[in-house]
Amino acid sequence: VQLQASGGGLVQAGGSLRLSCAASGRTFSNYVMGWFRQAPGKEREFVAAISRGGGSTYFADAVKGRFTISRDSAKNTVFLQMNSLKPEDTAVYYCTAGQSIITSSMKVPRAYDYWGQGTLVTVSS
Repeated sequence: VQLQASGGGLVQAGGSLRLSCAASGRTFSNYVMGWFRQAPGKEREFVAAISRGGGSTYFADAVKGRFTISRDSAKNTVFLQMNSLKPEDTAVYYCTAGQSIITSSMKVPRAYDYWGQGTLVTVSS
């Protein structure tokens, strides 16, 4: 699976951004899709994930209520809508796909099989 993330940029605190991740190469519906982020000097951390059919979503506590994740199977694309952005949301955001993800492994980076190149989100105060 090839993953191409886009949509990052510079936004003021309180603003919104929508990240997109286009997938190609394999059957999109076979994969749990996720977003992770990595801030300078920090480890990569889980942000959100969506089940294969799109019926279940999962969020890190830090973004719950502000971010939503969705997927469009017709376009093989997963989206991360980020609202009420805070300076601490500043990071490189990575989309990822995992074929064998279960609930207990949802937040574990090494459980995922494929990673996109990352897109930078900068939130100014």
